[in-house]
Amino acid sequence: MQRISHWVNNKVVAGTSGNVGKVYNPATGEVQAEVDLASVAEVDAVVAVAKEAFVTWRATNLSRRAEIMFRMRELVDANRKELANIVSLEHGKVPSDAMGEIARGLENIEFACGIPAMLKGGYSEQASGGVDVYSIRQPLGVVAGITPFNFPAMVPMWMFANAIMCGNTFVLKPSEKDPSAAMFVADLLRQAGLPEGVFNVVHGDKVSVDRLLEHKDVQSISFVGSTPIAKYVYETGTKNGKRVQALGGAKNHMLVLPDADLDMAADAAVSAAYGSAGERCMAVSVVLAVDSVADALVDKLKSRIPNIKVGPGTDPAAEMGPLISREHRDKVASFVTNANAEGAKVVVDGTDKAKDAGFFLNPSLIDNVKPGMKCYDEEIFGPVLTVMRVKSYQEGLDTINANQFGNGTAIFTRDGGVARQFQFDVQVGMVGINVPIPVPVSYYSFGGWKASLFGDQHMYGPEGINFFTRGKVVTSRWPDPRTSSVNLGFPQNR
Repeated sequence: MQRISHWVNNKVVAGTSGNVGKVYNPATGEVQAEVDLASVAEVDAVVAVAKEAFVTWRATNLSRRAEIMFRMRELVDANRKELANIVSLEHGKVPSDAMGEIARGLENIEFACGIPAMLKGGYSEQASGGVDVYSIRQPLGVVAGITPFNFPAMVPMWMFANAIMCGNTFVLKPSEKDPSAAMFVADLLRQAGLPEGVFNVVHGDKVSVDRLLEHKDVQSISFVGSTPIAKYVYETGTKNGKRVQALGGAKNHMLVLPDADLDMAADAAVSAAYGSAGERCMAVSVVLAVDSVADALVDKLKSRIPNIKVGPGTDPAAEMGPLISREHRDKVASFVTNANAEGAKVVVDGTDKAKDAGFFLNPSLIDNVKPGMKCYDEEIFGPVLTVMRVKSYQEGLDTINANQFGNGTAIFTRDGGVARQFQFDVQVGMVGINVPIPVPVSYYSFGGWKASLFGDQHMYGPEGINFFTRGKVVTSRWPDPRTSSVNLGFPQNR
């Protein structure tokens, strides 16, 4: 059976802990590989390698760093199909979804190629008599990324591209459920010319996570996952003196007003809810339908669901694949099977698919949901779309703002004034106007509000650069070459 090991100093390093995890093929339910799970000592060894490499890497000139990242961009582009196949095989998402993931990750590598221009500081000449003041940004040191199963290629690219271009060395702890994408990316970085020790992969479970959170030589933690774990990562990391950005869960609402194009809204909701089997933090999970169009919208949603082809990634016709694990599939199914008892109405029940081989569920649609129901209050993270009926725009807005999460939201309307007011008033970090999944392009930054983000810096883009660097201000005065005398007194403003 295939064994997936760690990546240290630009080569595969076998695990020594004796602990392994199982890697499944979600389409068949069969174990297809085993992955080494690191001990505390193994994590320490990887961090030590990254710490040693930092000394040289931070001194590497910006042009050289950019040259390597440009080559990485070309390698990812040339190998995107193979990388997508790896993602599809271990995660289960169909190739079209996997290719989309690679494309969005590639955007972040492209952004990172231009970081030298964004690391420029400021300079004030003659701030005082003979005194100049200037600012610079410097790397943190060894930084770590803890990434989720649902985007095993893209989310690491959100992190490492900016981190290493800013001069840091990087330790990646990917999900043990689908670890091979991280190894493939690591080898591409080696081929691009990245020096040994700058990018490392350590596989593991909570033991590895806790050690990274506690290790004195790890300067920052980037995390994407569920809200309870994000909160734990943030609290533990900051308690140990680290800079932390921890992205948590979501309950993304899509408000549909009476003047909206209902066919466009229905198409958007179906795509946003069921794409990647709903296993994405930006999936639309709640449609807020104003009463006057709710019945028509639900009918349109219902009529579209049977057209979604569910199947393995090996089926070229498949549009939605399985979920990541049997346990997760059964948890998602429970939201549907319990909905009627809570007072909601199951319009489309996709749980019959749970009896098939693999970890499949068909799409489900639940109407008449309300706060207090589990299918509304909790993040489902699967192919389940719920509909809540609201009397007005204001009730819809109030519902979104009252929710504990604030990751993404969308409004569908033809009224520009209402849309502008919505973007002004809604308490959510990423907003779409007639766009169901408003993931920012790479030169903005990704992140939500409220329980969807712990920390004050969003992921990638300009905020990503701020996160992976710290500012330094230098006040400088040189002696007058005519006298060669030095006055060490405090400068006076004159």
